[in-house]
Amino acid sequence: MIPRIQMVGVTGIGEVRQGDSLGDTIVAAALTQETPIESGDVLVVSQKIVSKAEGRLVDLRTVEPSPFASRFAAASGRDPRVVELVLRESRAVVRLDPGRGIIITETRHGFVCANAGIDSSNVPGDETVAMLPLDPDGSATRIREQVYGAPPGVDVAVIISDTFGRAWREGHVDHAIGVSGIEPFIDYRGDLDAVGKVLKVTRVAIADELAAAAELAMGKLGRVPAVLIKGCRYDGGNEGIGALIRPAERDMFR
Repeated sequence: MIPRIQMVGVTGIGEVRQGDSLGDTIVAAALTQETPIESGDVLVVSQKIVSKAEGRLVDLRTVEPSPFASRFAAASGRDPRVVELVLRESRAVVRLDPGRGIIITETRHGFVCANAGIDSSNVPGDETVAMLPLDPDGSATRIREQVYGAPPGVDVAVIISDTFGRAWREGHVDHAIGVSGIEPFIDYRGDLDAVGKVLKVTRVAIADELAAAAELAMGKLGRVPAVLIKGCRYDGGNEGIGALIRPAERDMFR
């Protein structure tokens, strides 16, 4: 049998507002377009609509920048209020480049990324930015539970995705920032490769691979904030996204 994996963009979701039940909304939209969610599917959901539903939008007019944020902004040409939010949402600053306005931080979740994941794309208004969910694994679990109840008994894996840059390579790729119902790795250690050699280090980050694949169906401009992945084999589990974060003591490049 030829392996086949299908990605189905979920359209018709509309503008998400604080308090919306994303699971119910996505289930209804998938039914409307005649691609119902089925047990065994992987549902990839854009971070942006999760942040909107969870009230993680900030009006910049309410932000008072610190002296450091103001100095960095003056040197870099950035909005000091955004710089202040980046610092508040970070537990460590990894790199600063005032000349280019670059801030690489470690977020409260442990993600190393630009601007603590804060941005204004696909957010209404010129004075509003979106921050990452406080607990992306919890967000994924809530969506999964909502899907399970509408209709009852549909058991899916859920991945929350966001776009990050990559060290050593140009361009941006979607990564998993929250998971539920799926082990984030496929562990091949101890298995034999095609010529009979024992694999010693190979663990495939399937959560990141699925997030990146789903972005091909989402796009950045088409208002497709959720994707159903059908036909993908995965191991169920609730290890969480923390398994994908390399511990500081093993990080050779910081």
